[in-house]
Amino acid sequence: MASQNETNSRGMSATLLNLEHCTIRFGGLTAVSDLNVRIGENELVGLIGPNGAGKTTVFNLVTGVYEPTEGRIQFSGEDIVGEAPFEITKRGIARTFQNIRLFPSLSVYDNVRAAFRLHIKHGVVQAMWRGGGFVAEEQGIEGQVMEMLDIFKLGKFRDVPAKSLPYGDQRRLEIVRALATRPKLLLLDEPAAGMNPTEKVDLMKLIRFIEEKYRISVLLVEHDMQVVMGICRRIIVLDHGVQIAEGTPEQVRANPKVIEAYLGQ
Repeated sequence: MASQNETNSRGMSATLLNLEHCTIRFGGLTAVSDLNVRIGENELVGLIGPNGAGKTTVFNLVTGVYEPTEGRIQFSGEDIVGEAPFEITKRGIARTFQNIRLFPSLSVYDNVRAAFRLHIKHGVVQAMWRGGGFVAEEQGIEGQVMEMLDIFKLGKFRDVPAKSLPYGDQRRLEIVRALATRPKLLLLDEPAAGMNPTEKVDLMKLIRFIEEKYRISVLLVEHDMQVVMGICRRIIVLDHGVQIAEGTPEQVRANPKVIEAYLGQ
């Protein structure tokens, strides 16, 4: 039998993230119950549901903030339960947050530069002596940071404190910083929150661009159905921590359970 990390005969993409029978309880409260989620390589998947459905809890499980009470989580075929968030980030999972978590007083450049520390090769001694290897690596990182800022139209804000950016650009910067960790999977937690209609359209274009340029998978939690239905190829629906539906936007939109629990008539 082929490995779950290989593309199967039906053309389904290789499995990148796999949650099997994941349950998490906080005291007597079951926040997520017996959840099975599979994200393939280069997939753009939406995770939706009412407030309190357990969406952000799923993100916290995947990124190591919480450990499941039951079940297992695999990334690229390896178990990651019990690993620290920074270890999971090094494996290739990056996330943004519902409430923007930039370094507000640092410049736009330094916010992105900080993310590159995850992969630097030189140590403290090399940094102190500023040898040739250190200088070359630092110059390479500077070039990569500026390339990313220019790609995402933030280069002109290089020296501007992050807190001074317009809201939509702060969201964009947070996504760029996440991408600087070189992820295979990007988790976006309500990126359209607080955006106006024009900014939401720009966000949809940005997410599509990221998926296509960087060839990564994206798991998107979002309440704005125009955004979710407009860009996601597959949608998973939670209600009170239980998965109630999964399918294409058209299938989810027509599902009676989803209509009753979340979308309405």
